[in-house]
Amino acid sequence: MATRKREPRSKFYELLQQQVQNEFNASQQYVALAVWFDNEDLPQLAKVFYRQSVEERNHALAIVQYLMDTDHHVEIPGVNEVRNDFSEAIELVEVALAQEKDVTSDVKTLLKAARAEDDYQGEQFLQWFLKEQVEEVSHMTTLLNVVKRANGNLFDVEQWLAREAVRDDASDMPAVAGGKL
Repeated sequence: MATRKREPRSKFYELLQQQVQNEFNASQQYVALAVWFDNEDLPQLAKVFYRQSVEERNHALAIVQYLMDTDHHVEIPGVNEVRNDFSEAIELVEVALAQEKDVTSDVKTLLKAARAEDDYQGEQFLQWFLKEQVEEVSHMTTLLNVVKRANGNLFDVEQWLAREAVRDDASDMPAVAGGKL
């Protein structure tokens, strides 16, 4: 059985492979945040971060699918250590917001690399991620504001989440390797 000839890796594709790891790292960090909230008997906050973990996993596997679809070798990386030590709920939401801002910066870097290499397909693929990051940063900013306004009363945050937090299922998301969860 002959093996398929693979395209050589460009800077864009090296960055895209690194983004797979970044997304899996984000997924694991969100699991750590969710477990902290779960352990504190805050099920609505836990649900937000369990769902975020699955979203980040889906983002990683959407990139994997794109790499396979464009005939690039894919390596599934390990993940870095995550932060588990927190004393206040606000810290967790601040970590989440900083993480989303970092991912936004990563996506912009990827877009610049694709554009510099005249990789129009790569640039088009990333448009969904850019739009998604606007929503993610907005969502975490709002959650941080609500946590701050609650002034330590996390049951107010829980009630707000139960009442207000309705998220789109990102049905326009690119295909995910193995299927979207």
